Amino acid sequence: MAIVIQHSGSIPLLVSFPHSGQFIPEAIEGRMTNHALTLPDTDWYLERLYDFLPELGVSTVAANFSRYLIDPNRSTDGVNLYPGRPTPELCPKLCFDGTAIYRSGMEPDAFDIGQRTATYWTAYHDAIQGELSRLKNQYGKAVLFDSHSIASEVPRLFENQLPDINMGTANGASCGPQLEKSIGSVLDSQSQYSHVFNGRFVGGYITRHYGQPDNGVQAVQLELSKRTYMDEQTGQWDDKKATAVRPLLRKIVESIVDSL
Repeated sequence: MAIVIQHSGSIPLLVSFPHSGQFIPEAIEGRMTNHALTLPDTDWYLERLYDFLPELGVSTVAANFSRYLIDPNRSTDGVNLYPGRPTPELCPKLCFDGTAIYRSGMEPDAFDIGQRTATYWTAYHDAIQGELSRLKNQYGKAVLFDSHSIASEVPRLFENQLPDINMGTANGASCGPQLEKSIGSVLDSQSQYSHVFNGRFVGGYITRHYGQPDNGVQAVQLELSKRTYMDEQTGQWDDKKATAVRPLLRKIVESIVDSL
């Protein structure tokens, strides 16, 4: 099995999908609860939703493993990205709804975490770093767009209902003001979908780590509410919703391309 699925494009933009994978080794599946095995917190269908990326010449990197195995959007030092709020761990033990991922006594220990880091986490970040280095060497700059989705309501993680589109720029530290302004103009020009910059989500480890505007690499995160493209109750793809929101997602990506 390929740990990372990668495509190299022809413009200095890389889109990352760290949470769309579903693979978990059989031995680890046997330690998990039945509920967790349904992988409820997966960023479902994102590559399908962003199916326009290849024609724009965009590079992509996607994790082919589940975030329940190890979360590539978390730091290996265990730092809580959102102090004071519940935040999934590097090797999470709880689903977003607070239920257990593992059967009692079968949670990952330090050895498990070390193995998963070496095998999966490192492979994902090697892929990101390699592609960003290629793009920067070729074009003198690069932008990383970290793509996510999440249930519109997760009481354990945030109050009330999320906006439809949640952009994160590490409070302006991971990209230059022009890039944020370019994306903001696209979002402000429409009224169908609610949006916010640096609200509940300001960007995870990937955005904060790779976004270094002074070194020629900018990064932004989009946390998309799942209600915009799928049925949250059944977990199924909703073609009508997806067809409606996809043009806006394309405009966001095109605004990044135009700012390069």
